[in-house]
Parts: sequence; C-alpha cells; structure tokens
Amino acid sequence: MSTRAEWESEADRWLLTARKHAVPGGALICPPGPPSQSGPVSDGIEGFARSFLIAGARLGGGAGDPHDHASFHIEGLTAAMDPAGPGFWPRAAGFQDWPHAGITQPAVEAANLAFGLALCREQVWDQLPDPVRERLAEWLAHHARLRVWQHNNWLLFPAMIEAFLASVGMPVDGGHGAENVERVESWYLGDGWYNDGPPAAPGRNLDHYNSWVFQPFLWQWYRLRGDAEPQWRVERFRARLAEFAASYALTFGDDGAPLHMGRSLAYRHAVLGGLWTAALAGVDTPSPAVVRGIARRTLDYFRRLGVDGSEPPSLGWGAREFLPVVQEYSGPGSAYFAGMGFLGLAAPASHPLWAPDSDDAPSQPADSLSASPSASPSVTILPALGWAVQHGRDDGIVRVVNHGSDHANHADDPGDPHYAKFAYSTRTAPGTGIAWSDRAWATGIDGHAALVDEWGRATRRGRIIGSAAGEGYVASWHVPRLGASGRELPGARIVTASLVTGGYEVRCHLVTAPDGWSLREGAHAVASDDEISSGHEAAVAWAVGAGVRSLVIGLFGYESGSVARYEDGNAFGEYSAVPYLSARLSATESVHVALHILDTGTDAGLANVVDVEVSGTRVTARRVGGHTVTVDLADLFGA
Repeated sequence: MSTRAEWESEADRWLLTARKHAVPGGALICPPGPPSQSGPVSDGIEGFARSFLIAGARLGGGAGDPHDHASFHIEGLTAAMDPAGPGFWPRAAGFQDWPHAGITQPAVEAANLAFGLALCREQVWDQLPDPVRERLAEWLAHHARLRVWQHNNWLLFPAMIEAFLASVGMPVDGGHGAENVERVESWYLGDGWYNDGPPAAPGRNLDHYNSWVFQPFLWQWYRLRGDAEPQWRVERFRARLAEFAASYALTFGDDGAPLHMGRSLAYRHAVLGGLWTAALAGVDTPSPAVVRGIARRTLDYFRRLGVDGSEPPSLGWGAREFLPVVQEYSGPGSAYFAGMGFLGLAAPASHPLWAPDSDDAPSQPADSLSASPSASPSVTILPALGWAVQHGRDDGIVRVVNHGSDHANHADDPGDPHYAKFAYSTRTAPGTGIAWSDRAWATGIDGHAALVDEWGRATRRGRIIGSAAGEGYVASWHVPRLGASGRELPGARIVTASLVTGGYEVRCHLVTAPDGWSLREGAHAVASDDEISSGHEAAVAWAVGAGVRSLVIGLFGYESGSVARYEDGNAFGEYSAVPYLSARLSATESVHVALHILDTGTDAGLANVVDVEVSGTRVTARRVGGHTVTVDLADLFGA
C-alpha cells in the first residue's frame, strides 16, 4: 500500500536532499554537475524553483510542516531578492535575438515558482516580509510580460505567472497570458492531446510535455483566473483534460514504467503531472483510484532504478547519468522538475485520491475508458495522434506504434530518436548516442525502416508527411532523408501501415526507391547491464535481455535477418542489441511485411499467431482466434 504519509515521507527526503546543495542563504540549489548553456546562477535558480514544486504540493495539502520547508523557502526567496547577496536572481531577457539572446531560462523557473506558490500561498507567499514580496512580485511580473518563444509550450510560462499574480491582487500590466493560452489551445489535436507547437507547421511533437506542462499549467490558469475566464473555455479544458488522462493512463506499464519517448526524459516522475491534475480538477476519468494506483507503481518503478530522492536525480533515466537523453538546456538541477510528479500531495487527506482502498486499483483503466470506438480489449487507436496503444495485460508491457510524431521541425531536420521511431514501449528505449561514429543513433536501426545504399549509408525517417488510422491500423508516409544533412532522397517514398492485433504489430511497407538500394527493417532495441543473447536465421532475428525479448519475422519480401550490437548506446543498459531484417530491392516499387513482437519470452520460438496474405499492394493480417485487418497500401495516401 502507498499511503499519503508515505508520499509525504518521500517528498521530505527529496526536499531535504536538495537543501544539502543550497548556497548560503538558500537562494540557489546547485547539485553537482557541469553547468548548462545558461550558466551556474541560472542553474541554481532552476534547482530552487523545480524542487519547490515538491514543497508547494507538500505544504499546500495541509499536512503540517515538521521539517520547516516553508521557513527554508521563505529564507531562500528573501536571499534571492537581495541585490547585494551572493544568490541574487537575475532576470531573463533577449528572446528576440536567439541564439545570442542571453539568459532565458529564468523565465521558465519564474513560472515553476509561481506554480508552486499558487499551491502553498498561505504557507509561503503570505508569510514573506512585505518588501521581499514586492520585489519578488516585480521579478515575476517582468517574466510575465516577456514575449517568449511563440512555437512551443513556453507560451504557458508567462501566462502561469500572470495568473498567479492576478490571484494575489497584483495584476500584470502588459501581459499576454490570455493570448498565449488561446494560441496553445489552438494546438489541440484531439484525444485530449496538444501538439507542442502549431500542428500546421512542420514537425509533430507528441510527448510527455502534455502531462508535465500543458495539462497542469492550463489547469492553474483556469483555476486562478476564476470568473475572469468564460465558463465555456473552462468546460472545454475540463473535457480535454478528461480525455487526455483517460488515454494517457493507458501508456503506463503494469510495473509503473512510463513510455520512454520524447525529450527531457530526466524529468521522470513528472509524467504523473497530468494524471494528478485530472484528479485535482475532479474530472470523471480516470478515477482517483486508477490515478493513485499508477502513481504508486511509477514511484516504485523509479525507486527500483535507484531514483528515490536520497541523492539529487541524475541527468538520465535511472540512477546513472546518461547524457544522450539530455538536451543542451538541461543543467544539474533540471531533473528536479520530477517535482511535478508529487502534485497529488496538493490534495488534502480527505480527498478521494487518498481513500484507503484506492491503491488497489489496476494499473490499466477499464476498457470503457478507451479513447476510440476502434479499441479492442488490448489495443486502443488514437486517430488524432496517429498512435496505436497496445496494452500489455498478459506481460505488463505497453507498446505504442507511432505514425504521428516525428519532431522534424524544419525542412532539413533529420529527426530525433525519441520521436522518429515506428514503435516505443515501457520496457525499451531507442538507441541514442553523442558521437556520429559507432553509436546507436548514428546507424538508427531500431524501430526504423531505412533505405541503404551499396556503401552501407542509411536513410532516416524524417518528417511524417501524412498519417491515417482506421479499424485495427495506423499508417503514415514519408520521404527518406540522408543522414545528418536531412536532405530528401530523390525518387524515394515509404508508405507504412501497422496492423495491430493483440500484442503484435504487422508492419507493412510500400517502398519506392532508386536503383541499387536495399531495405532494412529494425525491431525494438533490447538493453541490459548484463549479457544479451541474440540470434538470426533466414528472415528471422531476435534479442533477449533483462527479461525482454525483441523478435522480428519477415512475412513477405524479406531475405535475411541479423542483429546489431552496441555499448553505451541505450538508457536502459550498458549493452544493447537490435534484431533487423534486410531485403534487396529489385523493383522500383515493392511491398514488405514483417511481424514485430516485444514480450517476455526467452527464445526464438513462436506459435503461428498471425496469418498474412499479400495481393499486390493489399495486405490482410488474421490473428489466430482473433480479428482480421486489411489495408491497401497504395490507396492509403494516393500517388
């Protein structure tokens, strides 16, 4: 059982550890590590503001303060506003002239601070000495007026600050909050999810930012604005929040593991932000019991990886540092944004979240919560996202087949391994690396269909140009791009449809390619700190490690299987391996079909679970004892 008292104890441990790395006066929290591009002072503000997210929820829930968290943060904010002190906080500026913009990160941390203050206004904000409160309000108002980046979630940061200041009787002149929020609302895709940027622009960015920024910050905006916000907008948001929480809950494994996809993965526990938000907002789905059950399992999952608050969270996924999953804007204190994962503590002990029996809820919501009428008991199609979510009710693994997210944000963008793969899961991570040579992302085999020339150079997926979804399938098409340059390969096109049946994916490609190229089809990467077993025979390849098996079987158009091996190229372990298939392309246009399996098997054996028929460009997959899915690859997107 995971009680509220246990969550409080966990929060206290995280906060007391953060205190150990505070500078004299407490204004900056500086865990060890190399500075980010913003410099050590900005990084120290980040450490303070992000760990304060934990304190805001811990104090705001009204459970007492045995460790004097309020006093510590009041003293820290007092020092932060002292121009003569060593921890004085500078202001962000210069957004118009990026990349020569100066320090911009304090604009984010001002929003995180405002978010936390909104949770514990009574315990911290109201207790600040008047001169400190006035200086802090001026510092916050400066960031509320900034014109920040207009094409991603940053728009919500000044809005958050503006809403908080208005709620404490200090309205901001010259703010753009309402404009920013409505612009973000225009990025709504459906199924409860937002694109991180204008959907009409190149690049579809679907990731955990929906849970740790979009939903919590929008909730605070509408909550703090009160009657200043039209009721229809509030209800629109609540409906979207409910849809999001219902579909997002499906992406957690039975062991609490989140989907390993998207950027800023060092934020870890923050994945829970959107689910806690739904419970705090009182939306109907998922139930508080389901939210608390997922939260407990996720907390336990990261504890097993060694992330328990007894040390500052590393820039990685588990306890070890793994920089290939870290962005250039991340500093030593960035990972304290995990504090958003403690948001449930803002609910008092009397809240349904903390009902004694709620922790016995299953990790997966009931089938009635599926976000699409085309969902089966084990598969949910999210058409607006181009995703198929395969719920691992037999082995606890959740797999997401991805035909909607690419993060290719400009014409020559070669993509990103945490967005560009055809499949992600809660038990695997994509191959990544820092250098271009001998690294898993440089070769880009896993979760990918690549055209390979006679010298072994392979294309990348690049931008998804079109996507589609229907009963039992999701599909997309793209023009393969050449390596780091991101240039399109002339005369090439790949149309892909994933037929999802149970825990299996039948991945079908209609390939158009120039003469002399071959096709390479990669499965999930398996990673472990110990030995990985693998093998291949004919058009079959597999790898087994850390209790997970990745298996790919060529059903049509493939000739051979093989396995690629790497070291230090995966967040889940020191060693990784990727099974893959290959085919020579003897015609300008050809069809290729492979069965992808990710499970807890230990060998290459497999029952005949799927029967496939190929007639021209028409592919039919029949699961033994299950349903049938058919697509015509040529008809999905036209010529």
